[in-house]
Amino acid sequence: MKRREPLTNTQLLMTIAIGIFIGMYALAMAFLGGGFLKAQQFFDILNDNSFLILLGCALTIVMIGGGINISVGGVVGLTVMACALYLNGTNIENSTLSISVTLLLALGIGLAFGIGQGFLISYMEIQPFIVTLAGMFLARGLTTMLSIYPVKVTHEGFKELVKQKLQIPFLGYIAKNGNLIPAKLEIGAIVALVMLILTWYLLKHVKLGRDIYALGGNQQSALMLGINVKRSRFLSYVISGFLSGLAGFVYLLHMPAGKADTANASEMDAIAASIIGGTLLTGGVGNVFGTFFGVLILATIKKIIVLSPLNDSWWQDMASGAMLGFFILLQSIVLSTREKRKIKAADKAALQKG
Repeated sequence: MKRREPLTNTQLLMTIAIGIFIGMYALAMAFLGGGFLKAQQFFDILNDNSFLILLGCALTIVMIGGGINISVGGVVGLTVMACALYLNGTNIENSTLSISVTLLLALGIGLAFGIGQGFLISYMEIQPFIVTLAGMFLARGLTTMLSIYPVKVTHEGFKELVKQKLQIPFLGYIAKNGNLIPAKLEIGAIVALVMLILTWYLLKHVKLGRDIYALGGNQQSALMLGINVKRSRFLSYVISGFLSGLAGFVYLLHMPAGKADTANASEMDAIAASIIGGTLLTGGVGNVFGTFFGVLILATIKKIIVLSPLNDSWWQDMASGAMLGFFILLQSIVLSTREKRKIKAADKAALQKG
């Protein structure tokens, strides 16, 4: 009989996150009932947090490589404001073309930040925290410079696109009047799920993804293996910037308006989701599917608190902080325990050979 391989650290931490989400959601269904008994509640979580799923992927990639990117929330805010202003001021009559240009604008902003920050971090060897902190301030400043007032999208073609949703009748529910209300998934959520799968494939099956894991695990070992460390780190930030720009466009699809504080502190939520999903700040360990469940855990906590008597905003922050602290402690315990077992097994094997 073939011996079963033990779970890797990445697989183990992701499995824990999935188990906690399932348990949490099941308890919510059992004790809160209401919307949690309907599939639409889960879809609403996806719809509301689709941009955060993309930001989580953006953070996971750089964190696996041993870096950090705290500019992603600022990039989302800048992208949303720039795209909203462009849509309201465009003279292009063809809606498809104007929306396509808007998407390119969003991706261009994200790539500009990704390329600029990636170059400074990878080739100029400046600390990632300092570079991306400056990027965050730059993005927030540019957003305020574009407009200090909220900008609501008035472009008719884009407003029609926002209304489009994927309807899933067999996951719907029967209303009190007897009509079937199908479950609805927004375009932004579909985009986020597709990009989640593509990012997972990149990290799992493409050489660049394996290089990023090796870089985060041990940079010196990566160099000895012939990996172009600077190039791999640079590309991880370029991809992170691309996903951040796309997250801004997806945010606009969900909420077609730009404000100076759009997606404020969302970079912290993305980092928290990545850590809860099993990504280590030290690098080398992580999985975007784990990050996806990290986003779901944070969103479910907030939804539970909203539906409970403790529906003040500070309870949400406290619960999220407590959950993040719990997962950091859990990761430390699990990884240290596994490391001790490996050392004992190695010592035992050495004694047997001796």
